Amino acid sequence: MLHIDHIVGDRAAPDLHERIHRLEHRDAVDEVTIASADMARRRLRITTAGGEELAIALPRDQKLFDGAVLAIDETRAIVVRAEVERWLRLEPRSIADAVELGYHAGNLHWRVRFEGESLLVALEGPADAYYARLDGLFSGRAIKSSIVSEGLAA
Repeated sequence: MLHIDHIVGDRAAPDLHERIHRLEHRDAVDEVTIASADMARRRLRITTAGGEELAIALPRDQKLFDGAVLAIDETRAIVVRAEVERWLRLEPRSIADAVELGYHAGNLHWRVRFEGESLLVALEGPADAYYARLDGLFSGRAIKSSIVSEGLAA
């Protein structure tokens, strides 16, 4: 198991970009895909796409991010990839429904964002589990919903 105690840098930084580019030509860049919900964690055990086990223990002043270089030498590099985040878009039909939805989303400690009149809920599990939690709240009232996963900034 490889122990990671700091982030080397950003793969886009000029000093690392060229080194990683050369390693990519030799198929020597391994990636570790980390769920968005886990990006704020400082301690994590995870396996890279190439099968290497990592034990990550970062100092408090460092945070994982898409493109973080965890290890690099002449033979290989390990780079973080952020998993695409999926969101459940909920569009209440009335102000009363919006207030009730916001109240329940807060009580359920859901991570949310707002987009116009829509409430976006970060999906950290199957969408059906979220629908099940909302099912009894709005019986007889319709809330339009859809799942989105593209281009929402963190």
